[in-house]
Amino acid sequence: MATIKLTTEEFIDKIFDYRTEKVWNYKGSKPAIIDFYADWCGPCKMVAPALEQLSEEYAGRIAIYKVDTDKEMEVSAVFGIQSIPSFLFIPMEGLPSMEPGAFPKHVFKQIIEEHLLNPSSE
Repeated sequence: MATIKLTTEEFIDKIFDYRTEKVWNYKGSKPAIIDFYADWCGPCKMVAPALEQLSEEYAGRIAIYKVDTDKEMEVSAVFGIQSIPSFLFIPMEGLPSMEPGAFPKHVFKQIIEEHLLNPSSE
């Protein structure tokens, strides 16, 4: 399973309908990471292979999505994206967290293991 690109409408449909809901209500069936990126962004290109590998390693356990900030400006504005890459980490319960910056693969794995797959261990 590769990373999945989302349009604004797909984000509203699959992740969260921010147009009608004021309180976070995740629609997904498994934890997720959303990569806010742009095609011209060097750091975004650097983390893309790690995200692809993680989507394979964690297939069926987490979903990894990508939102192109140049094309999907509405979603980017709603989440206040000011620098890219920025990542929205979505656990099944509780609120998501937004983290800006390009991380190495082992940092993503740590976040996935500690905060997305095993949040009760906190």
